[in-house]
Amino acid sequence: MEKSIMYVGLDVHKNSIEIAFAEGGRDDEVRHYGKIDNSLEALDRVIRKLLSKGCELSFAYEAGPCGYDIYRHLRSIGLDCTVVAPSLIPKQSGNRIKNDRRDAKCWRVCIAPEN
Repeated sequence: MEKSIMYVGLDVHKNSIEIAFAEGGRDDEVRHYGKIDNSLEALDRVIRKLLSKGCELSFAYEAGPCGYDIYRHLRSIGLDCTVVAPSLIPKQSGNRIKNDRRDAKCWRVCIAPEN
């Protein structure tokens, strides 16, 4: 039996990370997980909670000034991670106000394969 994939989107800032996830493909509901400190220890706690659901994890976040520490860390522990160029992240028309929760949810179009 093949494990289902949980797609996890991160909106990374200097002091915090906003997290959203979907337990299936592109059309599944994206849920907001919450905001955590921008530390690898806090991220590891979230990873343990998400792995306990029995899904394979696939992460994505927007490239930015915070560097690639999160990418390297996730890859070093065997998890899939994609860093997406800001220009490739789709924007909904009419959503001109920057919103961290919305940013964390929009990653899935970039990494989730079409069914």
